[in-house]
Amino acid sequence: MASPVSFEHWVQSRLTSHGFATGGIDGDIGPVSRAAIRAFQRSRNLRVTGQADEPTVDALRATSSQGVKAPIDRDVDARPSSIRPMGPWPRQRDVMSFYGPVGQNTVLVPVPWRMRLAWDKRRTIRRMSLHEKVADSAGRAFERCKREYGEDGLRHIGAALFGGSLNVRRMRGGSRYSMHSWAIAIDFDPERNGLRTKQPQARLSRADCEPWWAAWEAEGWVSLGRERDFDWMHVQAARL
Repeated sequence: MASPVSFEHWVQSRLTSHGFATGGIDGDIGPVSRAAIRAFQRSRNLRVTGQADEPTVDALRATSSQGVKAPIDRDVDARPSSIRPMGPWPRQRDVMSFYGPVGQNTVLVPVPWRMRLAWDKRRTIRRMSLHEKVADSAGRAFERCKREYGEDGLRHIGAALFGGSLNVRRMRGGSRYSMHSWAIAIDFDPERNGLRTKQPQARLSRADCEPWWAAWEAEGWVSLGRERDFDWMHVQAARL
């Protein structure tokens, strides 16, 4: 006699059928599944909680996955601050006191897959410069992404194109230093995730990238794309 399907299995199955990858249908509503729930909620203009609450369950039941184009929620700034990634990192305004002077205290962090330089694809890298305070965190995110996608999957979503980490410069159009100046930000696949490229055109905004962002958000890193719908290439160890 077949075992009854649990509520958690049902939620994962429905999310997957709508194109929001949960990292498997195993009944474990972990970080990847919660990221998929958040993405589904945003697509249906629901309150973004990361929980399978009543409005979300109703939407999962009511909406057919056949021929439905999900609406895009561009009002990401209106999301409640309580759901923003917190983690151990400072706010942008406090990075100098937390990380110290720009361009210092960096280490080389191994990347467990082969990456090519976005500006010179003939060259490959296996390490990148990051601030020593974020090195272990980034390493854990890298390992989780490798387990989730494998080399082929990482190439498919663009994570094998390196757009830069350490770069001491001012923010575009401003006087403050970029987060890259402390080597606490990383860019991936800048060709398909341009500064002003919005979802769904930005490659890293698509549903198959949910496990990628779940890995970084589990470490408290912040995606400017997911928070502001611009600069989808960029993830940083600093809160907005």
